[in-house]
Amino acid sequence: MSKVSRADVKGLKIFEVGEKYYFEDLGLRNAIVNFEAEKDIGKIMENAVYNHLVRLGFEVFVGRLDDREIDFYCMRQGRKLYVQVAYLIADAETHRREIGNLEAVHDNYPKYVVCMNPLLHKSNSNGIEFYHLRDFLLKEDF
Repeated sequence: MSKVSRADVKGLKIFEVGEKYYFEDLGLRNAIVNFEAEKDIGKIMENAVYNHLVRLGFEVFVGRLDDREIDFYCMRQGRKLYVQVAYLIADAETHRREIGNLEAVHDNYPKYVVCMNPLLHKSNSNGIEFYHLRDFLLKEDF
């Protein structure tokens, strides 16, 4: 299991509380928590995205920007990227919630929303790229 600290997006202050934990092995995770797909799909997706980012060599934090949380604030070789993970973006309210945290970050580093919307193709909204989970996990070039 990996402990992921919370970090302030503005100044990279690492917070001493509020860390999250992710499993390196999702099969083991599912066995431990009595896997129930309907209840766990968002957490499993978030864990899979975390594992992918770590595999690609990113240092991963849970981002904090004022009172907002960004699922992943990542750094590698002086570059940053931000990732939000959502199971489905089915309505305008969910869309606003998921991209609102990313829109509040005022820098020019890449920002991604990863979800399971059917037939979702890479699109762009205010500089934020949307990926289907499958496509994001196949992406190697960040």
